[in-house]
Amino acid sequence: MVKNSKSEEEIVSQEMKERLRSHLLSKERLFGHDSPFSELLQDMVNELLEGEMEAFQADQKTNGKRNKRNGRTHKQVLSETGPIWVSTPRDRNGEFEPELIGKRQRELSSGLDEQIIALYAQGNSIEDVRRLLTQLYGVEMSAGKISQITDKILPLIQEWRERQLSSFYSVVYLDAIHFKVRYEGRYETRAFYTVYAVDWEGKRDLLGLYVQGSEGARSWGLVLEDLKRRGVEDILVMCTDNLSGFSEMISEVYPGTIIQKCIVHQLRNSLKYVDEKDRKEVASALRKIYTAGTLEQAHTALEAFKVTWGKKYSYIVKQWEQNWDELMAFMDFPVQMRRMIYTTNPVEALHRIIRKIIKGKAAWVSDTALIKQIYLCLMHNEKSWRRHVHGWKSIQRELLDRYPDRVG
Repeated sequence: MVKNSKSEEEIVSQEMKERLRSHLLSKERLFGHDSPFSELLQDMVNELLEGEMEAFQADQKTNGKRNKRNGRTHKQVLSETGPIWVSTPRDRNGEFEPELIGKRQRELSSGLDEQIIALYAQGNSIEDVRRLLTQLYGVEMSAGKISQITDKILPLIQEWRERQLSSFYSVVYLDAIHFKVRYEGRYETRAFYTVYAVDWEGKRDLLGLYVQGSEGARSWGLVLEDLKRRGVEDILVMCTDNLSGFSEMISEVYPGTIIQKCIVHQLRNSLKYVDEKDRKEVASALRKIYTAGTLEQAHTALEAFKVTWGKKYSYIVKQWEQNWDELMAFMDFPVQMRRMIYTTNPVEALHRIIRKIIKGKAAWVSDTALIKQIYLCLMHNEKSWRRHVHGWKSIQRELLDRYPDRVG
């Protein structure tokens, strides 16, 4: 057994043991500035670097090379115990490459990068992360350095946004939310587009995240073109809100897709100008339309609504009649699937997850910063949205019967 060149008493002196004991009893933060634990790690790291230099010199001597020590390089390195000062031995020929902490390395395998990204993924701003690092780990780090660390995931995001997609999707939900972002020197409201889908196997997935100046049919057209470029050849049902021109844009890019306009959005629009005293009765009458068992029964319910309310609320009748085919498209599907597609609620639930996580954030410095944080938020909480559709097999069988040329 090889003995250490220094005894345990020399590495951890009695004085150090007393300091460690006092620090533990003080109930102060274990690690960080002035902590004896950090100091102990610092001593051990420098001892190991000295050992690396001794082994390097022995190897040089064995190989007949003339090389001597040439002082030390001092630098501060981050670790989970806080910042520590490291003295790396140098050689005259500049050939010594320490393995424990490289020449340009500023972190001692501390996992701080992962901690910073995890904190950022929970909706904290760069300044919040900087403050939390000081509070939790006693580590002082500039906002610029933290931003650089979070930027390390940008290539991963780009790869994710460019990945090839499946050729067919059963359902795709489209919706946008809005955030304040600094753009061309001033803060303005930017539209954040989300594409959420269910594939042929009933698995939910997030197909893409996009930022545009404002929500509009033309901008959505660019999103759909991107899906096609990445391999999406056919979509059975596309669920949308009632954005003007949206249906025409979808039909242009995916002419065979069945468009389902959101019933919930339509209901909100219908009730917008209803007198408060009539609101409950009007809502109940409209509910009979979209909860009908068949398309024929739904049409009868609409006619009944016209008899009772058509004169006073003619605008509601006009809205439903103009959008009838796309509002009632879900009636052609199995009952279980109707619940999935009559509304864009699934993608709105995804947006609620985003808003809940980043509710304390007022604005972002760029589109890239917004994409970066939302991507991290969603990937760190993917169990909440990457779920398999319940009862999908029975839906799958009926879709096979109804659309044998498009699915399977």
